[in-house]
Amino acid sequence: MNADWDEVSYVISSSYRVKVLGRLAESPATPSRIAEETDCPIAHISRALRGLRERELVDLLVSEEQQKGRVYGITEQGEEIWETIEAQNLA
Repeated sequence: MNADWDEVSYVISSSYRVKVLGRLAESPATPSRIAEETDCPIAHISRALRGLRERELVDLLVSEEQQKGRVYGITEQGEEIWETIEAQNLA
């Protein structure tokens, strides 16, 4: 397994990114559900999702035009990064 340590570092440098990626590793979810389940402000969750999406660690599973009920899921790369974070006890 060759982890991308830049990506791992990016995720673990923010507790919100860690919570979002960890939550999406379980199953796809909306930002409001992630915020509710992780007990984090929605603004932080949205920012974390945006950053993770730019790095292709999470993906929007509904059309870009949809404003409400946007469902996000973890990408294959995101799963690899999450597995590394968990394996190395970095979360």
